[in-house]
Order: sequence, then structure tokens, then C-alpha cells
Amino acid sequence: MPKLETYKKQAKLLVRWHREGNFSIGGRIRQLERYRTLSDREALALKFPLTEAQEIIALEAGCANWAELKASTEVAPPTSEQPQPQNTAVASAKPVLYVADVAAAATFYRDQLGFRIDFLHGNPPFYGSVSRDGATLHLKLVHEPVFAAGAAERQGLIMAFIDTPNVRDLYTEYQTANAEIIQKLTKQAWGGTDFIIRDPDGNAIAFIG
Repeated sequence: MPKLETYKKQAKLLVRWHREGNFSIGGRIRQLERYRTLSDREALALKFPLTEAQEIIALEAGCANWAELKASTEVAPPTSEQPQPQNTAVASAKPVLYVADVAAAATFYRDQLGFRIDFLHGNPPFYGSVSRDGATLHLKLVHEPVFAAGAAERQGLIMAFIDTPNVRDLYTEYQTANAEIIQKLTKQAWGGTDFIIRDPDGNAIAFIG
């Protein structure tokens, strides 16, 4: 567990971000039950003393309040002088797709591709996440195209590869849902079978079995 001084710095940083009008902390403020229904703008309009920032940091650390967090850091066992081996395994990857409307993109992935909406951050949303089984895609708002017009199509750019054990069944599902399939189910020379879908923002997603 980090030292108490680290948590104090995190709380002070939250206060500073709130003072600077950083919309990214709206979701963190809504972790407090009394602020659950506030929009990002309403959260930034609050009086936000250090004690409330400390309350949020405590919740994020798994404690009921700041006093509990403080007590837990004071009784933490001293670290061994012997260096501990570190687990450097990589757990997962989350591709980030650039979209013109995060809410609309999330709705497309939910209604046509069977994903669930994990979260939408901001009001209106500027960042979000959708997932289906073990696959997760993040959605980021951009106000202008990231690639030159037609470049993604000409270069055959694929924004995400998603492994699936039942690629043929999934292909049939997406055909029924009228998704835009830009590459039909194909047996590839390298041994896999895949198909590619394009979302409304032009992002090509390959599903591979």
C-alpha cells in the first residue's frame, strides 16, 4: 500500500484539477453517493474542499473514509529489505477508436454488434468503453478526422483485431444485424479465418477465428 503522503498528494491534485475546471474529475466526484446524479459541469460548480477530495481518494483505495485509510497506512507492515520479484506479465490491451460522437458510437456497438456499454465519461461524453465477453474497445472523441480522407480505406487500415472461437457464428449474427461487412468471411493463408466490419466512423474491426 502507498504511503499516506502519496494519498495526500493525490487529494491535493484532485482539488487543483477541480479549481482548474478539469472535466475529467466529474466521474470521480460522482463516486460520492450524495453527488451521484450531478453532471460534470455541476460537479465543477461545487465547493470542493480538501476533505472531500480525501474522501474520494479513500474510496478509491478501498476504505470507507479518510480516517480508515490513514489508519491502514500507519499499521502497514514494514517492507522487507530484500527486493521482491515483480510480476511483469501484461494482462490485456484495449484499442482506442477515434469517433465523432462517443454516445452514438457506443450505441452502434451495443445495438448492432452485441457489445455492452461499460461507461461513458463526460456530459456530453468525450470518452467511453464498450465490451463483449473478453474484448474491450475504448472510444475517444475527436473533432476532425485523424487520417486523411480515404486513407484508411486505401491502406486497408485495421483499428482492432478481436479473437473469437466462433467466428462463423459471429459472422452470421452480424450479417443478420446488417452490419457493414467490408471483408466477407475468409480462410487466410496463415491458417486463420476472419472477417472485417466497418463502424459508422470508418474504423475497421477484424474478427478472427
